[in-house]
Amino acid sequence: MQKRLLLLGFMLVAIVHLATAQLGGRFAFRFLNVPTHARVAALGGVNVSSGLEDVNAASANPALLHGKTHQHLGLTYLNYLADVSQNNLYYTFDSNRWGRNALGVQYLDYGSFTQTNDAGVEEGSFKVREYAVALSHAATVEHFTLGATAKIAVSSLAGDQALATVIDLGGTFKHPERDLVVGLAIKNLGVMLKPYGNGEREDMPLDIQLGASYKPEHAPFRLSLTAHQLQRFDIVYLDPDQPGTLDENNVEVKEEKTFGDKLARHFVVGGEFLLSPGFQLRAGYNHLRRKELALENAGGLAGFSLGTSIKVHAFRFEYTYAKFHVAGASNYLTLNTDLNRFLKKKLD
Repeated sequence: MQKRLLLLGFMLVAIVHLATAQLGGRFAFRFLNVPTHARVAALGGVNVSSGLEDVNAASANPALLHGKTHQHLGLTYLNYLADVSQNNLYYTFDSNRWGRNALGVQYLDYGSFTQTNDAGVEEGSFKVREYAVALSHAATVEHFTLGATAKIAVSSLAGDQALATVIDLGGTFKHPERDLVVGLAIKNLGVMLKPYGNGEREDMPLDIQLGASYKPEHAPFRLSLTAHQLQRFDIVYLDPDQPGTLDENNVEVKEEKTFGDKLARHFVVGGEFLLSPGFQLRAGYNHLRRKELALENAGGLAGFSLGTSIKVHAFRFEYTYAKFHVAGASNYLTLNTDLNRFLKKKLD
C-alpha cells in the first residue's frame, strides 16, 4: 500500500507541474466535464470533497473511493438539454491483491441528425455518440487518501471516431475528529490519440479543483465550497458584440473584467440537508454557469440546482434538477444499491 501511495504522490507532483502548461482555450471531449450522477449535479456540478459513502463519488474525485462502498452499484440516467441523454454506471470493489477499485462507464447520446449535401438536399441521417470507460484505484494511510482514474474516451461522429486517453488524480484529507473532508482533484489530463479524419489533435478539458465539505457537530446539514478551473485565473468571457451602456457624454462604455468577477466565477457552493438517514435534500449554486448562461433581463434559476435522496430498503433513489438557461435544464435520476445485501441473502 505504501508503494502505491508513493507512486501516486510522485504522479500528483508531476501532474501539477504539467498542468500549468495547459492553458489553451480550445478543448475536445468536453463531455468528460458533464456531472455523472445526481449528487454532484445537485451540489452545483463540481464537488471533490462530499460523498465518501457514495459509489459514484470516484467519478468526481478518485480519492473519494471509500472502503465502505465495497460491491456497491450506481446507475444514472441524465435527460440533458434538447434530446441529448447520458447513461452512467459505477461499480466499486475491493481486492486483497489490488486494493480498492472502481469501474465506470459514461455514455452520452446526442441523437440523430439530418445529413444533407452542399445543395441542402437530405441524404439520410447520422448519429453522434461519446463515451468513456474508467478504472479507478485509491489507497489510504491514516487520514489521507490518494486516488487515480485512467480513462479511454471515444467520440463518434457520423462513423468517424476520435480517441483519447486521460487520467484523473485526487487526494483527500478526512479530519480524525470532525466531519470535515478536504479534497483536491486534477481532472482530464491526457492526450488525443486519434483526431477526427486528418484534423489536428486538440487539448483535453483540464480542470484543477479544490474544495472542502463540513458538517458541524449535531447540525442536520453539510456545506461544501469548491473552486474549479484553478489552472487559469481569468476564465471570464465577455461577448464583444454585446452593446455597452451610454455614459453622460452619450459615449458607449463596454463592460470590463473585474478582479471580483474573475475570482467569483471559480467557486461553487453546495448544501446537503440531512433530515433523516433515509431522506436528504440538496442544493447548489454555480456562479460561472449563471454568469455565462443567464439572460440579461431573465436570469431565472440559471446556475442553481436542487436535488433529493430517498432510501428504500436496499436502494437509494436520487433526483436532481439543474437549471442551465431559461430555455432548458437537466434532470438526473440515480439508483444506488449495496450488492452485498443481495449476495448475503443468496448465501443464506
